[in-house]
Amino acid sequence: MSDSNKIRVLCIDDHPTVRDGLSAIINLQPDMTLAGASATGRDGLEQFRALRPDVILVDLRLPDMSGFEVIEEIKAESPNARMIVLSSHEGDVDIRRALEAGAQGYVVKGMVREELLQVIRAVHAGKRRLPAAVAQTLAEHISGDMVSSREVQVLSLISAGKRNKEIANELSIAEDTVKMHVRNILSKLQASDRTEAVTIALRRGIIHL
Repeated sequence: MSDSNKIRVLCIDDHPTVRDGLSAIINLQPDMTLAGASATGRDGLEQFRALRPDVILVDLRLPDMSGFEVIEEIKAESPNARMIVLSSHEGDVDIRRALEAGAQGYVVKGMVREELLQVIRAVHAGKRRLPAAVAQTLAEHISGDMVSSREVQVLSLISAGKRNKEIANELSIAEDTVKMHVRNILSKLQASDRTEAVTIALRRGIIHL
């Protein structure tokens, strides 16, 4: 297959080993080629504009901006752009946010390479594709109550070891309001205490350390 007919992939990931590994895997495929690779979101956006790749692989954690912001900026400029999140984050909230931002696929780092290649081909063909394990994670929480933006702030401060009074001062709200938010958080996450709530929130991608 000539290079002009291959799926041209751009990888945006700040880990050199990940970029090198993807380059080796993609360039071994008869129908794919790595068109470019970037370690930052801003450079990735510049390469997208210069290269106009067929599929973009985006990590969620980048040194200068989030992968969600990269996806949103690319979608704003090119609504038909086809993007796949390649991340170490396995939480349902991260997956949902990525899909809402405009990604058509989500692959967790460490999955077998055949799954990644299948997702790249499917997304290039105009489909939305999630590996079975990712789809299962999303399905498990599809009917659950979403934590509000204020509750996320409270959770983040709890994870930093703040007490209710300190949280109230930092957010400029009453301490009773903080207690109400904590009760709601425990109920929504089905957690027995604050520590378990933070653990669940980290696992699901509601907050990040």
